[in-house]
Amino acid sequence: MSGRLNLFIFSCFILTFSFSAGAQTLSLKAAVDTALANYGTVKAKGNYANASLATIQQAKRDYLPNFSLSAQQDYGTINGQNGPSYGLGGLGTASSGPALDKQNWNAAFGALYLANVNWDFFTFGRIKQRIKVAEATYQRDNKDYEQEKFQQEIRVSSAYLNLLAAQRLTRSQEKNLQRAITFKNTAVIRASNGLIAGVDSSLAKAEVSSAKIALTKARDVEQEQANRLGILMGVTATDFKVDTASISRIPSNMLNDTTIAQTHPVLLYYKNRVAVSNEQLSYYKRLYFPTFSLFGVMQGRGSGFKASYITDQHAYTSNYADGVNPVRGNYLIGIGMTWNLTTILRNRPQVRSQQYISQGLTNEYEQVNQQLQAQLALAEAKLKNAIDNYLEAPIQVKAASDAYIQKSTLYKNGLTTIVDLTQALFTLNRAETDRDIAYTNVWQALLLKSAALGDYNLFIKEF
Repeated sequence: MSGRLNLFIFSCFILTFSFSAGAQTLSLKAAVDTALANYGTVKAKGNYANASLATIQQAKRDYLPNFSLSAQQDYGTINGQNGPSYGLGGLGTASSGPALDKQNWNAAFGALYLANVNWDFFTFGRIKQRIKVAEATYQRDNKDYEQEKFQQEIRVSSAYLNLLAAQRLTRSQEKNLQRAITFKNTAVIRASNGLIAGVDSSLAKAEVSSAKIALTKARDVEQEQANRLGILMGVTATDFKVDTASISRIPSNMLNDTTIAQTHPVLLYYKNRVAVSNEQLSYYKRLYFPTFSLFGVMQGRGSGFKASYITDQHAYTSNYADGVNPVRGNYLIGIGMTWNLTTILRNRPQVRSQQYISQGLTNEYEQVNQQLQAQLALAEAKLKNAIDNYLEAPIQVKAASDAYIQKSTLYKNGLTTIVDLTQALFTLNRAETDRDIAYTNVWQALLLKSAALGDYNLFIKEF
């Protein structure tokens, strides 16, 4: 826990410095570390794992013998009566005295001091099996914690890439707006000099307005992605400066790993759920057997009634000190067995129920494994398509840029129409947008593959 606390303090320091300085760039690793230290679900899963770890110690200590001390001091009568009775629900008194021929109200003090040891020394493995159940539960909760961290790493990385793409799109829209403004200024000057029709300047102004609207929409998307990243990081800041240059290249190692690891965090979690159920099933089966116990009792008693009270009803004292002073003692040691035979009948449905639960958990494990296989196949296809688009995007941008420069030059010299220039501007903006998306899609596809393989290092080492 101290390691996670240090990580939390370090991450908070990084974020505080970054946000206050304004010039620092939030790296993906810093975002992930902060999320792991701050996010509520991750911290909750860590606490659940710690609780299960403490349960193991409790299960081990259940094997210790019971050692009880008891002391009571009473005041009352001791009238006895011949006849059967049963202390139903513990509602009865333990007054012992002679069965006299009539009721009397003679009362004195009495006391009972007791030390008792009871140890279930042999239970056909129930105690050990309970420990195994606790250990399996801890493994399950710990794997749940690990898979939650893995899922959080994937979620934060995806949100980071989305924010990164949104910021690149915002920069592209800013460039597009600057081109539209330059285009409008040229059109206004030429229209005011009578070189072109006045409608051209109106069309140019419309393009500027369209570019401004597109930029506002891009900034809106950027703010939404920044807010999502902030939520996943567990911070309130929504103004992040991310490293937009990090996705201007493609990863070098993308197509090598194609097999889902057996140590996949999600698979391990589902596998340990089955293990817990199986251990619980084994424990229920051991409830069929009896329990062997050792026990020992040391007792001391005091009473204000004297031994001759049976013949002389005046032989008692109401003195407190005489009544609570222990004057008789007994001890008892023994070995015993308890076996509730109806437990066999009662537990059979519970055993069958647990067997079905184990089968159901196994089915869920198989389903998750199939889903990961399908996700891996999809990631491979997306990765291939993303690489193809990545290689094609620069060609599209170069061609669109050349076309825009050509149409802009021709328009300035009155050799083409504003419609041709507007079309070239739109084509260039679309090409730059496609390029930004293509670059991000390569990394998103690699992240999807990393999630399917259960190996986050495959992604983060390349970033």
